[in-house]
Amino acid sequence: MNKHHYVAIMAGGIGSRFWPKSRTSYPKQFLDILNTGKSLIQWTYERYAAFIPNENIFIVTSDEYVSIVKEQLPLLPAENILAEPSRKNTAPCVAYISYKLLQKDPEASLIVAPSDHMILDNEAFRNITQKALDFVTELPSLVTLGIKPTHPNTGYGYIQHAPSTTTEGIYKVKTFTEKPDLELAKTFISSGDFLWNAGIFVWQVKNVMKAFELHQPEMFELFDNEKTHFNTASEKEAINRIYPQCTNVSIDFAIMEKANNVFVIPSSFGWSDLGTWNSAYDNLEKDYLGNAVTSENVIVIDATKCMISATNDKLIVVQGLDDCIIVDTKDVLLICKKDKEQAIKEYVAEVKRNKGDRYL
Repeated sequence: MNKHHYVAIMAGGIGSRFWPKSRTSYPKQFLDILNTGKSLIQWTYERYAAFIPNENIFIVTSDEYVSIVKEQLPLLPAENILAEPSRKNTAPCVAYISYKLLQKDPEASLIVAPSDHMILDNEAFRNITQKALDFVTELPSLVTLGIKPTHPNTGYGYIQHAPSTTTEGIYKVKTFTEKPDLELAKTFISSGDFLWNAGIFVWQVKNVMKAFELHQPEMFELFDNEKTHFNTASEKEAINRIYPQCTNVSIDFAIMEKANNVFVIPSSFGWSDLGTWNSAYDNLEKDYLGNAVTSENVIVIDATKCMISATNDKLIVVQGLDDCIIVDTKDVLLICKKDKEQAIKEYVAEVKRNKGDRYL
């Protein structure tokens, strides 16, 4: 293992599209969504622990989730759990860990990854990540892993790359596109030069901080003014001063879409972002009628292609439903059509308007 290799696992989101199982107090990264016996963050941690030194693995999360991280990842040093005082999207999160590492190890190479993605082929993932780590030490660059698309998915962002490679298997990025409509997604797929944006990034911290200085000078200055506090007892106080002044912006929009030294590696390693109940359905075993059930206490009668998530505390009988999401928790039952899953955030907003925060 290389002592200059680090990973920052981002675990501060609330996973509202997995409501009502994912709640603000206990979001999806800490849940066993696929009924495997481990939470998503535990799988992510183990994936990186195979090739990144344990002391070089960091979790960036919200203040309120620190105790959950400690409980679920007992082998991780407590000082490697970085608590954000407020949710400001991914750019401040990346600036925080990058600036912290820059003071500690100027030669640090950093992987930035979500905590809630599924990867089936860990060996292929490790090989591609290592390729990215090698590349960023040779060339001042920002690398992202792009997933070779299998169908025109409208729930993912897309990356367009140049037709020819700079280094074998690594391409210069031309454009980033947010979630397209179906017709545009079909055009992307047929063109052959678009990839799904996995949100996994690799760079040397000194180079991403140069990008912040160039493209996000105000945010850069906020962190630079407090740099003497990083890796000291006063770091938390410094972060509490910085975050209220940070713009709420993603790393994609803040840096990746603006920088001219961004590269992508087309990748296939059994990836899913597990962003919705449909993505969970796609990755679960089905019965002979196409139902995916994560409880041993469900009886299905004349129902097809349903996603059914429930505890074993009570018997649930599902009859006559087709292509539905059914999620039962101790205080909320959700039943909606699978093709309406993108509206679950709207349903959560409706619950908040009518019932307050009790069920969120």
